[in-house]
Amino acid sequence: MKRALIHIDYTNDFVATDGALTCGEPGQLIEKAISNITHTFIANNDFVVFAIDLHKTSDPYHPESNLFPPHNIEKTKGRELFGKVREIYQENKHRDNIYWLDKTRYSAFAGTDLEIKLRERGITDIHLVGVCTDICVLHTAVDAYNKGFQLTVHRDGVASFNQAGHLWALDHFKYSLGAQII
Repeated sequence: MKRALIHIDYTNDFVATDGALTCGEPGQLIEKAISNITHTFIANNDFVVFAIDLHKTSDPYHPESNLFPPHNIEKTKGRELFGKVREIYQENKHRDNIYWLDKTRYSAFAGTDLEIKLRERGITDIHLVGVCTDICVLHTAVDAYNKGFQLTVHRDGVASFNQAGHLWALDHFKYSLGAQII
């Protein structure tokens, strides 16, 4: 079974204390786990996707414009990967198994070439890390399930600004999507 790691939105705006839409400490506390998981996938030459939210300044047509403050705006520090994850990406971004994916919706599959990239590599097993557990990680997981991928969610590698939503999503991954929670 070939596998891929999908990093979801682990950026300054979602994780840093002063981020525009931060989950703050819960997101910061998973940095070490995400870094270790990423190192393992890179060392095994598994496919590693950085699926990162992309917004444009003052986009009145984007549905999130009415739901959240501006965040992950193109070419801003807020859209840069957070902490050690940024260093890992910078050190490895030229490798064939590393892929940066701009996403404009909650799911990393919506309007992107992610499914094509996974299928052309014969990947059947997707591992998820990132933020927010109950928003972008959840929507990516649901789409992956509906496309027939096997799911693994790293409990120590996901976080949210909503603890109740985080816990609900972990249960949903396991009991509704058949994901392995490790």
